[in-house]
Amino acid sequence: MAKNQTKNLKGSYFKQSEKKGSVDLRSTGSYKNPFAAPKITKVILNVGIGRLVADSKNSEEIIKKVSHDISIITGQKPAIRQAKKSIASFKIREGMPIGLMVTLRGKRMENFINKFVNIVLPQSRDFWGIPLKSIDEKGNLNYGIRDHSIFPEISREQNPLTFGLEVTFVPNAKNRDQAVELYKFLKFPIQINNPSLNGVTQIN
Repeated sequence: MAKNQTKNLKGSYFKQSEKKGSVDLRSTGSYKNPFAAPKITKVILNVGIGRLVADSKNSEEIIKKVSHDISIITGQKPAIRQAKKSIASFKIREGMPIGLMVTLRGKRMENFINKFVNIVLPQSRDFWGIPLKSIDEKGNLNYGIRDHSIFPEISREQNPLTFGLEVTFVPNAKNRDQAVELYKFLKFPIQINNPSLNGVTQIN
């Protein structure tokens, strides 16, 4: 998808959320003060590169390529995480780069959430919604993406190297129920069990 199309999506998504969010969440969650309604405060992306680096003859080039792609996807340069101890069975040495991490806030966070909900998830193969178990007791939503080339900025033809990543959405909700309510309002496709349908239905 073109960058212009991505930009067109984000205006209505977050501006309407700001205007509607305090009303809808206040009515469903008893928020007398609109500012008390929960929000997503940050998004964390983690990429494990330990195996890629261990199996490569040119680890610096691998790190450079992965870092470049993450920068394109998020608009922010990732930090390198190093191994704290050696693990022989995984060919990991102490101090060896094993991962890249990015923490997004503000506009970059909003842009990423918009892209994740409106572009990435709908294009995911065999996607039937985000399981409720992906949301922990603190309300953090953890979701794994197997192939980063699903992001619109990445071209598999230009860069055959693919990798997976873990995305964590961190809200300031007081509990898990508040967080689930927030994700549903922001149009995260959350699965819920529906006994009347003898299966799982998707909340938009």
